Formats: sequence, C-alpha cells, structure tokens
Amino acid sequence: MKLLTKISILAASVALVACNGDDGKDGQSGADGKNGSNGLSSFVLQTVVQPGHAVCANGGLQIDSGLDKNANGKLDASEISSTTHQCNPAKSSLSPKDLLTNENNAWYVQSAKSVEDAKQMALNANNERGAAKNVILFVGDGMGVSTVTAARIRDGQNKGMKGEENNLSFDKFPFAGLAKTYNVDAQTPDSAGTMTAMISGVKTDVGVLGVDEDIERGKCSTVKGNELVSAIELAEIAGLSTGVISTARITHATPAATYAKSADRNWEDISDIKDADAKTNCEDIASQLVNFEKNLEARYDGLDVDGLEVVMGGGRRHFLPKDAAANSADARSAIEGDRTDGRNLINEWKAKYPNGDYVFEDDDFRAINPETAERIFGLFNESHMQYEADRHNDKAGEPSLTEMTEKAIKLLDNNDKGFMLVVESGRIDHGHHAGNAYNALEDTIEFSEAIEKAVRMTNPEETLIIVTADHSHVFTIAGYPKRGNPILGKVVGIGKTEPSKAADEKPYTTLGYTNGRGFMNLGAETDADEGYDQDIHIGRADLTDVDTTTPGFHQEAAVPRGSETHAGEDVGIYAKGPSAQLVSGTNEQSIIFHVMEHAIDLINKAETKLKP
Repeated sequence: MKLLTKISILAASVALVACNGDDGKDGQSGADGKNGSNGLSSFVLQTVVQPGHAVCANGGLQIDSGLDKNANGKLDASEISSTTHQCNPAKSSLSPKDLLTNENNAWYVQSAKSVEDAKQMALNANNERGAAKNVILFVGDGMGVSTVTAARIRDGQNKGMKGEENNLSFDKFPFAGLAKTYNVDAQTPDSAGTMTAMISGVKTDVGVLGVDEDIERGKCSTVKGNELVSAIELAEIAGLSTGVISTARITHATPAATYAKSADRNWEDISDIKDADAKTNCEDIASQLVNFEKNLEARYDGLDVDGLEVVMGGGRRHFLPKDAAANSADARSAIEGDRTDGRNLINEWKAKYPNGDYVFEDDDFRAINPETAERIFGLFNESHMQYEADRHNDKAGEPSLTEMTEKAIKLLDNNDKGFMLVVESGRIDHGHHAGNAYNALEDTIEFSEAIEKAVRMTNPEETLIIVTADHSHVFTIAGYPKRGNPILGKVVGIGKTEPSKAADEKPYTTLGYTNGRGFMNLGAETDADEGYDQDIHIGRADLTDVDTTTPGFHQEAAVPRGSETHAGEDVGIYAKGPSAQLVSGTNEQSIIFHVMEHAIDLINKAETKLKP
C-alpha cells in the first residue's frame, strides 16, 4: 500500500507514521518514493524547529523519513534516509507586539530618552565664536576612566544604591570626547606637560611649565624665547576676572602651568633651584605667582591688568622664609617656610593688594563676603591640602573644594565682562600614588560635588564648563564581581555569598594597581600618605580576615615600587555650555585650550585690548 503523509507547517508536536508490508514478501514504497525492504515499516518524523535554526532561521518543520530496519517501532537517527524542511516565512514588517518586550523594559526606555535628549541638545547647541561669557575648567588630577567608574559606583553605594546605575555630576554633561595624554618626549605623561597642553594649546615635554618642547628641562637659559601664552593670561589681557584653585600646593604642576614659565616643575621656591645660573636668572614658581600681574604687563607694551582675583590651595611653605618667626598658627613643622632668600611672599602679596584678603584657616575663609571682596589669596596648608576624608584633622580647618569653588564663582562673577576659573582636584592623584583607592575615590566624589555646585550657580547659556583629567593611573577594576558588590570589597561572584579565590586560594579585591607599594592594612587611617612610612609589600597577601573597605586599606600591586605610577591611556573630556559640542571623538589634549578660546573668543578680545 502507498504511504500518504499530510504535513502541516502549523504542527507543534512530533508526528510518527508507519506502514507495514502486507504479506512479508513484496516490499512497499517508502516515504522517499523508493521500494522498501520486505516486511519493514516506513516512517516519517516531523519535528518543530525554533527560530535561529541553521536551515530555518524563522523556525518551521524538519521532516525526516526512512525504514525501521531494526524493527523497534521507531525511526532511529541511523535509519533516516531523507530530510527536508518547511520553513516559516520571514516577517516583512514589525508589529507593535514584536517590540513590546523591549518597550516595557526600563533600560530600553531610559536609553531611548537619552537619544531624544541628545538630539535636542544638538539642536540647541551654540557654536558661535565668543558666545560664552565665562569658562570653568575642572581638572581631576589622575582621574582616568577607571577612577571615574569606580567613584561613580562608590558614590552610588554611599547613597544606598547598588552603585553602577549612579551618575557623577559630569556624567550627565551632553558632550564628551577623549584626550590623548602623552607628552612630546614621553609615552606616559606628567602633569606639567599635560596641563601646559590644556591651558596653552601646545603639547610639550615632561616636567616643564608654560614653555614649548624646545626647552631643555632644568636649563634656565632655554626658557627665554620658548614661553607660551596661557588661557588665563589671555583672559587677564581681555579684561576678564581670573582664578586658580587646587587642593594640591598652588605651586604644584597643574595649577602652576596656568601662570608660570619654568624649565622645571620642581622649582617651586628658590631653595629648590640648585644651579647658580638658574637661581640668578630664573624666577621660582611661587615668586611668579605673586608677580603674575607685573610679569604679564612687562611682556606687552602699555598693558594694564589687575592680576588674579582668586588663588586658593596649599603650599604655604614656598611663600615663607626659612624662619620660625614667619610660621603660621597651624604650622606642622618647626620651621614652616622653605625660602632661602629671606623673602616673605605673603607679605609681598599683601603689599601689592592691600584691599585683598589673605587667609590660611577655615574661619577666616568663611568670613569673606565674596560679593564685596576684591580678591582672595588662600594658602590652607604648609604643603598639600588634606584629603577630603582627612580634612577634619586639619588644625586650623580647611574649606572643601566645593566651598572654594562656590566662593570663587561668587567673587569672579562680579565682573560684567566674565571670568575664567581653573579648578584642580589635586589629591585624586596622590591617593593613587599612595596605592589607596579609598582616598582617590572620595576626592573624586568631592570633585563631582564641586562641579555640580558650579553647574547650579552658572547660566548654561553663557558659561562653558569643561571637566577632564591631566592623565590616568595604573588603577584597575577587575575580576567578576556581582552587581552591587562593594566597590572597595573583595570579589564575590554572581549568585555567590563568599569571596572568589584566585589560583593561590586567596581572595582578591575588585580594585587594584599594576604597580606601587602594595598591600597595607591601616584600618581607620584617613591619610593615604601614612602608607609611605610602611614597608613596601611584595607579593600577594591573604585577605581572608581583612576588611578591605576601611579608609586605611591599600590595594595590592603587581609590581613593587616606591610609588604607584601614572598610566598612558586616554582620559575623558566632558563639556556643557557654549561651544561644548566641539568636544567629540579622540583628540590631542591641546584641543581643550582651543575649545575654551573659541567659546570666549579670547585671542580677538586680548588683541583688541592690546591695540593702542
């Protein structure tokens, strides 16, 4: 008899059809149209295949046929002699139902809104030259991409969130890009060369300030003729108010690049200059700061500027003579000053600006009324200001970076022509150098708060705000921790409750360093620099019974060094306000100057001011 099989594309189950020989002699036709063997059953097996199948991409039926040669009543794989497919047709259009799962998902909705917001931001972007009245450049020293990510999570977890979904203030800026940080002579950069690029538009060598690559580091005579003009200087010439803030020493590389020209970033005061020729012919960085107005006017015939209105940071020792009589009330050293030339630059500043306010402690800082003050010179520590987490330990008290930013904007905004302000969070870098992620992240979070304060205080239609870093660090986020795992904690895997183990059967942390001083367990210590008094730890430590989330925990390092190093990868640039859309893609770090210059039309305004 002839086997008849009806196949339906809508079948959702397996169909097995058999036909037996009628007398055990004459074989019958099989499903493949060929003669079957005498007495054997012929089967057809229909199987539903799902979307994604190798033959039927949209699903359908697989039809297998053959003879039951072993007479077991089923079609075994070895007995299949023919296979065909009937595939579901591809869809020619999307229905609302097809995207229903996507559209009901919160991640989908959030991302779709981000695209709409970005489209609107692009439509509203103002690229007109000179459209900005003010520019604020925020520099997170050492704030690489991994630092931003870890600080974002830490900040979120401090707020009771899982953390990863959190945003730092500048994460929400509408325009972003990347900066290549290498120096002219170095693959991995330092802050002097990188900040010179950002503030002057010219990449230069490691360790030099405000001069181009034709300089020879440490050789005073090579400075002349290689000086660069900074954006702060152009703003001064153009008649804008200007300010520089840092939590590091104000004579340190990043802030110093805004106002100084030096063959060596380490020439912070006269005692740092060892060469006799340089002592005589090159001015140290602290002296250049106090003489900023005079030096700038000397370079341009007939120029009259009023100098920096805001200078705040640490580094008091470089402005005071090496004489205990000159000590400040909160001096930590028996002799606070380092200067060997007998000059007291703080007194010199007061003489230049008798209506200005010099402050070194928090109470006097808070007493200044920025609406009426002419200018502020704040030196809040002998060396660097405290880490944000350690600020409560300062003897005379220190303002936070947010408080300094707020005070500066209120004072600088008194100028109807506008202002330029540079704000550095300098101690992010120092936390990393010490191998202590806790302090680096807490200072990054405070940096984010200062930026948020600036955003709230300024008009986005007239103020360009750029947030970036000078360089990165060899700081990693590693392992496979589950979502919401404490960012300072040990790695705990997805679905697990106990820490993961490395090949040496020891637990390990999410955060770590490629090089540095390595593991230390200093408990509640909030000053990362205390780790420099400890021995360098070589190799792995058993962290089983160690609380890695305490302020004093220093992460392990693969390569032992006296101090952790910078890294060479790109860093982020985040921007909002007039000309912010010029920040996109991957750029030489020097582009930051040019975006700021375009936003305020600095060069044209400065040239107009210089014309007789």
